[in-house]
Amino acid sequence: MTICITATGLHIPKDKITNEELVASFNTYVDNYNAQHAAAIEAGEKTALQHSAVEFIEKASGIKSRYVIDKKGILDPQIMTPVVPARKLGEELSVMAEMGADALQKALDAAGLTGADLDGVICASSNFQRCFPAIAIEIQHAVGMQGGFAYDMNVACSAATFGIAQAVGNIKAGLAKRVAVVNVEITSAHLNWRNRDSHFIFGDIAAATIIESLDTPKGYEILDSKLYTEFSTNIKNEFGFMNRSEYLAADCPLYPDFEAPATDKLFLQEGRKVFREVCPKVSEVITAHLAENNFDSSQVKKMWLHQANINMIDLILRTVCGKEADKAIAPVVIAEYGNTSSASPIIAFHESQEGVASGDLCVICSFGAGYSIGSVLVKKV
Repeated sequence: MTICITATGLHIPKDKITNEELVASFNTYVDNYNAQHAAAIEAGEKTALQHSAVEFIEKASGIKSRYVIDKKGILDPQIMTPVVPARKLGEELSVMAEMGADALQKALDAAGLTGADLDGVICASSNFQRCFPAIAIEIQHAVGMQGGFAYDMNVACSAATFGIAQAVGNIKAGLAKRVAVVNVEITSAHLNWRNRDSHFIFGDIAAATIIESLDTPKGYEILDSKLYTEFSTNIKNEFGFMNRSEYLAADCPLYPDFEAPATDKLFLQEGRKVFREVCPKVSEVITAHLAENNFDSSQVKKMWLHQANINMIDLILRTVCGKEADKAIAPVVIAEYGNTSSASPIIAFHESQEGVASGDLCVICSFGAGYSIGSVLVKKV
């Protein structure tokens, strides 16, 4: 049995926000806030907010732009979140399923397949717009897959590699011969666009990966997967169906004042702690994974890493492959797309395969909240 990645596809939202646009919106919000609370700030009762800057964003993250599902709402200083009309379930595709189905259809087209050729769909993402029915089942229906199975799974930014590992496991268990892993990320909806330290991080996208058991291998053979998790609250999003009950139990207003939304239910992270703690562990996992399969880091042609931060990518590359490692080994797509959570290593894989020849060893690696780390070793056929 040879299990291969045979195709990928992307759904890219039509709206794009540059750093310049984002900073202009954010700074207008800051000026409005400081003016509105001038007396309280003067009295020491409130802290004045600080401007953001294009230079700050690019130095801190390497991000220059990001794609989003709704640019207008995000850039409105009075709203600062995407505005997306509700859709009636069963009568029209949910936003998440629509994005995922489009990415999957493009991957199917690239592989010369149809939805009817699939045996399984795994929607592996960091956020889901509802609890059930599973988004994966809605995607399954949208692409015309008959029978088989579909399910959702969440391992935050590591969902893509964990999803690939589950797809391989499903195939080895005899549950399927061909599985699609779909990563749909509407991260703009869970981001606090009013937080200077993180308002620039995320972008929206959907990615899809076709994984097949083949008699005649093609694409990239999946050699092995290694998964790792360790509990940490340094990256978190505590939004969930219990929030209403928790608010009522704490005698809190159900809907907080719009001027100061309940940011504890949006994306939160301790960025410096994450950098210090995650980077060494990612390098350790990749290095150990290579050794377990009798490979050396010098044999790695490409590392398609999670696009969390340009500095993290650079540090992991140098730690795994040496201080003088060619930066082309770890392609960077974060400048255009921003951090797209679980989809990001698949974007890098989809767009940056130049120079990879038959027999070359490569790594797909993700890392994020949990902490969670996934490493997938692949060989170009």
